[in-house]
Amino acid sequence: MTGPESTKETDNKLNKYFSGRVVRKDLTKKLKGSDNVPVYVLEYLLGSNCATDDEELIKKGVSRVKKILSDNYVRPDEAELIKSRIKETGYYTIIDKITVRLNERRDIYEAEFSSLGIREIEIDSETVKKYDKLLGGGIWCIVKMEYMPESSPRTPFVISGLKPIQIPNMDINEIIGRRKEFTKDEWIDILLRTTGIEPSKLKYPAKWHLLERLVPLAENNYNLCELGPRSTGKSHIYKEISPNTILISGGQTTVANLFYNLSSRQVGLVGLWDVVAFDEVAGIRFKDKDGIQILKDYMASGSFARGKDQINANASIVFVGNVNQSIPSLLKTAHLFAPFPDAINSDSAFFDRIHYYLPGWEVPKFRPEHFTDGYGFIVDYLAEYLREMRKRSFADHIGNYFRLGNNLNQRDVIAVRKTYSGLMKLIYPDGSITKEEAREILEYALTGRRRVKEQLKKIGGIEFYDVNFSYIDLEENSEHFVTVPESGGSKLIPEGMGRPGQVFAVNRNDSGKIGVYRMELQVVPGTGRYEKSGLGSDSKAKEAVQTAFSYFKANAKSVSQSISTKEKDYQLHVQDLNGAGMTDGLALAAFISLCSGALEKPVHEQTAVLGSFTIGGSVSSIDNLSDLLQVCLDAGAKKVLIPISSARKISAVPPELFSKFQISFYEDPVDAVYKALVLN
Repeated sequence: MTGPESTKETDNKLNKYFSGRVVRKDLTKKLKGSDNVPVYVLEYLLGSNCATDDEELIKKGVSRVKKILSDNYVRPDEAELIKSRIKETGYYTIIDKITVRLNERRDIYEAEFSSLGIREIEIDSETVKKYDKLLGGGIWCIVKMEYMPESSPRTPFVISGLKPIQIPNMDINEIIGRRKEFTKDEWIDILLRTTGIEPSKLKYPAKWHLLERLVPLAENNYNLCELGPRSTGKSHIYKEISPNTILISGGQTTVANLFYNLSSRQVGLVGLWDVVAFDEVAGIRFKDKDGIQILKDYMASGSFARGKDQINANASIVFVGNVNQSIPSLLKTAHLFAPFPDAINSDSAFFDRIHYYLPGWEVPKFRPEHFTDGYGFIVDYLAEYLREMRKRSFADHIGNYFRLGNNLNQRDVIAVRKTYSGLMKLIYPDGSITKEEAREILEYALTGRRRVKEQLKKIGGIEFYDVNFSYIDLEENSEHFVTVPESGGSKLIPEGMGRPGQVFAVNRNDSGKIGVYRMELQVVPGTGRYEKSGLGSDSKAKEAVQTAFSYFKANAKSVSQSISTKEKDYQLHVQDLNGAGMTDGLALAAFISLCSGALEKPVHEQTAVLGSFTIGGSVSSIDNLSDLLQVCLDAGAKKVLIPISSARKISAVPPELFSKFQISFYEDPVDAVYKALVLN
């Protein structure tokens, strides 16, 4: 059953089994529109006053919440009015975000009120020890204030009571025990409605992506990356839903702020929060030169060294940002991590620490109909549940039904197990799961990690060639492979026979990038003219194809007596298929193209040409053969032409990669033509 009746039934069950723990999300929407406070603050108040399905009681509760917000929530433009009320009445209760710092000179802790705009208010050590997040980014609190001019020469404001806005206790067994009252789909919908999203408006894969955003809240030291279009709610979870997460807007921070302050000897954000999220990855900057390296080490091990100390922390790291071009375009010209800053972009080891790449382009842009009016948990109740679940692990449950394939290295295995464990905590917290349900989670986990690995292959080459992720069904002893839609490249060298003159070359350019190049040739009656196009202003590439034509004129008869170089005109067009930039290694492919067009004989299906030659016909040796072959495989090649002088380098190619091709060795350019063309 789907639709409104199904939603109503789920709402009824939710109120029955979690009475006092749920709230109607349309109430949150109404109040959120008028006050700029996080969702978890609003729902803390709504949960205290409106946790019922009785319409009359809800109406009264909403009125009370509105009054609390009207009287106690501090709006920045009304700060002076609130300060006046505190002075005139002598005491007053406010709702504000409080941040605390240690004043070493005075040996006291001082609080700063975000909206009220007052600072240097002394706060006792016991409160700071009890709520240590006050020291790292601040938390929303209900604060009882007093006005005592004689208490301090610095400020007359005094904190007489402080209570963080969060549910005081959480019985984790309540959720684990009552989860069985709901089907898998009902439970997923409840989790999504808890975050404010209406699941009936989403396609099934998008639901999983939105659940994946919650995994860092449930899993220790989990590294997630989500890049995609704007308006898909990428940072919403980490800013609004949980009081246990902090969002670093703009991406700029310091080692002292994020990890450890050597002067104050205090652990930074990774020790205070469950999740540290970087908004707008393009802006990630550290004022310290070693910031990126420390972050990379922390992502790998959950620890970092500062001074003489090795410090452990459990915070998950999340990167969110925007992709400003289409995914096919990005894959042709760069890779899916391209939005990261240059300081990170060239470091494949940094990206290898990421456990899951969430494809934000598969999440819809949110419109009003995507936000729910149904019931969900009070967000703080869910946040505290997820925090408690960080103490548990379901990573070993994979072994009940499956084992992972041999293309996964240790980092891949850790990543997949962490994702699997996190999703288990969300959907099957009691550990009760069928084989097909486990398969669904495992395939989702493998896909996200393979997406990381595919991009690493583009950045780092042969080091990351093992991307064919699979798992083995223990019962059936059968191997199953997972793919990603963006693995891409397979159509650069398409299946089927090309027309005469069409040749594909794979070569490295001056910048070190490996490109895939297509030659197209047009042969018409003429006087032996030779024209070239598509090379732009690259003089070395132009020189290479000119070398090909000169060699063609001098050696055409060695290929076939039927070739005419004086009664035909040849127009050669070169296309850089993956945006790597032109190369000076095009002479051989251009020569084969000229011979193919002149003889009207096509090249063998899905053939890639490696190597080049000089004006005298000397064939160049190939460097980094493994990297070139990996690109050939990605581009869709089945047959590869390799100079015989490079045959000794075959031993350095992984057998799994080499076995993917039919290899033809050639001795000189004319021999390469015979090996490339279909002459029958």
